[in-house]
Amino acid sequence: MGWALLLQRWVGPSLLSVASGEGSVVWRTGALYTQRHVGHFRSPSETHSSMAEEAKKLAGYAAVDNHVKDNHVVGVGSGSTIVFAVDRLAERVRQEKLNIVCVPTSFQARQLILKHGLVLSDLDRHPELDVAIDGADEVDAALTLIKGGGGCLTQEKIVAGCAKHFIVIADFRKASSTLGQQWKKGVPIEVIPMSYVPVSRTIAKLFGGEAVLRMAVNKAGPVVTDNSNFILDWKFENPQNWAVVNTTIKMIPGVVETGLFVGMAERVYFGMEDGTVSVRDPQIN
Repeated sequence: MGWALLLQRWVGPSLLSVASGEGSVVWRTGALYTQRHVGHFRSPSETHSSMAEEAKKLAGYAAVDNHVKDNHVVGVGSGSTIVFAVDRLAERVRQEKLNIVCVPTSFQARQLILKHGLVLSDLDRHPELDVAIDGADEVDAALTLIKGGGGCLTQEKIVAGCAKHFIVIADFRKASSTLGQQWKKGVPIEVIPMSYVPVSRTIAKLFGGEAVLRMAVNKAGPVVTDNSNFILDWKFENPQNWAVVNTTIKMIPGVVETGLFVGMAERVYFGMEDGTVSVRDPQIN
């Protein structure tokens, strides 16, 4: 059925115009062009989100293709980016008849493994992993990571520490030169519930900033980890010596683990806005 539409209005300082006949529409606002069907316009924020999802997929696929081989034991991380890595892992297992064993870092990772029909194991049976693949909330130039936005930092660090190779996947929004540039929610710190107040006070005294108890969104009270602990989010004020900070905080009574991954990542794959994958390796001193 033939139709035509002409719509024109101002959006801030930019003119938005849509003109169509049969087929698709080009929506212009500033320098952004997005081709969509009339009636399904995509806002700039939606476009950015869509780019991020595609970037996660690119990073996840690249890591699995480059680092997973037949007969590997693979540590499976947590978070939204790892979903794409597990999709690709399952695809390769089916297509290439790979013999792969998976060790999860969280309940979410366990469910992903089972959903795809992959072989599920644990560190009791496989204490040494060939590779672990996980996401990150932020990555600096030295490959120091902030992890734990999803609350699984302790198990993620244990699994990463058991792997011969620890590979990180992320989208372009997670790349920084120094921590704190992109991730504004602070460094997650898992603590024994009874200790959260004294630990919070000690961290603030030692390093400044503020360590706040993470509260749940859809339930009353604090977030509870898979290990039945609480999480503090330390909102630091200045750049730090992260190796010193990590060790010092871990020595505070009541601290289980920090979301600082220092000197652990071997390589980071960033999916980029332009559809490419950027690789970041450790700096050579």
